[in-house]
Amino acid sequence: MTQTQQRLSFADYLAYDDGTDTRYELVDGELVPMSLGVGLHGAIIKFLERQFDAESDHLNLGWVALQSAVAVRSPRGTRWDTARIPDVTVMPAEQWEGLRSREAVIELNEPPPLLVVEVVSNSTANTDYRSKRAEYAVLDIAEYWIVDPLAQKVTVCTLVDGLYDAEEFGGVRAIASARFPALNLTAAQVLQAKK
Repeated sequence: MTQTQQRLSFADYLAYDDGTDTRYELVDGELVPMSLGVGLHGAIIKFLERQFDAESDHLNLGWVALQSAVAVRSPRGTRWDTARIPDVTVMPAEQWEGLRSREAVIELNEPPPLLVVEVVSNSTANTDYRSKRAEYAVLDIAEYWIVDPLAQKVTVCTLVDGLYDAEEFGGVRAIASARFPALNLTAAQVLQAKK
């Protein structure tokens, strides 16, 4: 006999503690464990966080890049709650400051992040390319990067009329970003997590 997992409300999700260090996303009311990933996965996340912060500082944009520190509520078209935790979230520093005294969750009625990044692993490829792409578009997130070390490419999805136009970058081709137009990075630099 299989045991079915009880679906959680968003409030239950925020209060959930199973006594482990496991981090979870909430997808249609169900807990989905976030895998740790290989070292390169973490290196790419840290590299991009630093690059985005440096570019924001250089251009005096007042934005901050955060690795796995902010959840984004997502409407999935079901009656159950969903909250995603992007690998990197870029948002105005003022908005980040506003989360200091409450759960670090961007609610559906709040401005969306400026840019989010997901780094693909074997277990997340379908979710990153399909589910999250659709959810982030519905949330009006202007730019979504899918960094795929498995396929050796970076896909930049730019929101146009409610849908993402996607452009793939590989090798030494410079990545084009509407949010960071002067960012001088190639796909190879991102995929190797070094300049």
